[in-house]
Parts: sequence; structure tokens; C-alpha cells
Amino acid sequence: MIFNRPQLRTVNVTRYVTPLREGGSLPAIAAADDGFLYVLKFRGAGQGVKALIAELIGGEIARAIGLKVPEIVFANLDEAFGRTEPDEEIQDLLKASVGLNLALHYLSGAITFDPAITAPDATIASKIVWLDCLLTNVDRTPRNTNMLTWHKELWLIDHGAAMYFHHSWHNWREQAKRPFVQVKDHVLLPRATELEAVDTELRAILTPEVINAIVELIPDAWLSGEAEFSSPEAHREAYADFLLTRIANSDIFVKEAQNAAEILI
Repeated sequence: MIFNRPQLRTVNVTRYVTPLREGGSLPAIAAADDGFLYVLKFRGAGQGVKALIAELIGGEIARAIGLKVPEIVFANLDEAFGRTEPDEEIQDLLKASVGLNLALHYLSGAITFDPAITAPDATIASKIVWLDCLLTNVDRTPRNTNMLTWHKELWLIDHGAAMYFHHSWHNWREQAKRPFVQVKDHVLLPRATELEAVDTELRAILTPEVINAIVELIPDAWLSGEAEFSSPEAHREAYADFLLTRIANSDIFVKEAQNAAEILI
């Protein structure tokens, strides 16, 4: 398999269109200087740049294993955006987010995935469950699937709640080998009947070269101020080590998922 190193484009936000009032993060639909609309994720929102890092890593790993993810871009936000916004909460968010943010291509006309209407095949469901176990993504439940149906295909969005270990780097090496017990709440778990097969396939895809290339995308500006690490490079290495350790020990989270699925039957 030929590996194409991921490269993210950088756009400049030209117009704030409308907020998407979901939870406390207040993402927004925004226009950029390339003529496209994006769902803009702000560095000044709730979990700050850590949510953007999780979004970037989660989305690009999903893409690497063949799942559908909207294009992810870096989005520059000029300080002028905070001056004319009448909503004080949004104005504060914009002012706190000047600089480099993250955005996903807006899938116009997409509808929220409904498991009662659309049933992905077992392979796709197993890949998504495997991915979320790897990323420790707690936010793919029936209440909030974070998936869209667009042009009759399933698209993954919003990985900002994944990789919760990085909100406290304490014992992160031990955390890399832990099962993902929250998989019991995963919306696709009942259909994930091919976990062992996809485990073999995805471990072969997610080589150190692939993981390191994805982690290298994280901007230095998002990696400063973490006392645990002496430099952005050391910080990136920790992300890569966590992911590679977790992949090498994927049998732990695969077994947890299989056991959780048996309880559902």
C-alpha cells in the first residue's frame, strides 16, 4: 500500500456565517478565502487547542484507514472578527481564537446519521468501533452519533472529545494499554461483528510512518505551555508513542469491545 503523507491546506476566514450551538464549544459555519464553507472549531472554546489536536489526529487517522471524513484545514482568524459581532459570548470566543484554528469542510445537505434508518455494513461498523477504541472517543453514542449521511455515504465528524488522556498527562503510558470501557455505549457496537478481521487490517495500515506523519501536522503553537514536555517535538513524540503503544496492544480494546457486544445480545 502506497502511503501519501497528509498535508493540510491553510485558509483565511473571511466571514462568520452562523453559530452551531452544540454543547459549550460553539463551533460555527464560516466562509473562507477559497470560496468554501467550513465548520470552524475555535481554539478559544471550552477545551482549547487540545480539542483541535484530538480533531486533527482523529480525523486524519480515520481517513488513513479508509473512512469518510470531511477535508480538515487550518483556518486563520483575524482579530477584526471580534469587533462587530453583537453577541457578547461569540465576540469573546472570536477574540480568544485569533490565529490558527481548525475547520472541516461543510457538507451542505448532509443529515444526521440515524441507526434506525441507516445500517452500515459490519466491516464499516467494525472499523469505526475499532477507531474509537483506539482514540478513546466517548462521543459516538445513540444520543450523539457524530456521523452524517451525505450522498448516501457515512461520514465521521467531531473527534474533539477523543483522546481524553491528554487533558492530564499523568500515567499516559499506562493509559495507552487500558481497555476502552465506554465502548459499551457505542452506537455501532451491535453491528461491529468483524473486529478481529479489521484489527489485523488496520494494524497493518497504521504503521509508525503513518502515525508520525499525522502527529507532525500538529502546529507548534498548539503544543506550548505543557509542563510535562520540554519542547513541541517532545510533545508530539508523546502523542505518537501513545497511539503506537495502543495499536501494538489493540487486542486489549478489541476484547473489551467483543465482551461488551456479547452483553448486548
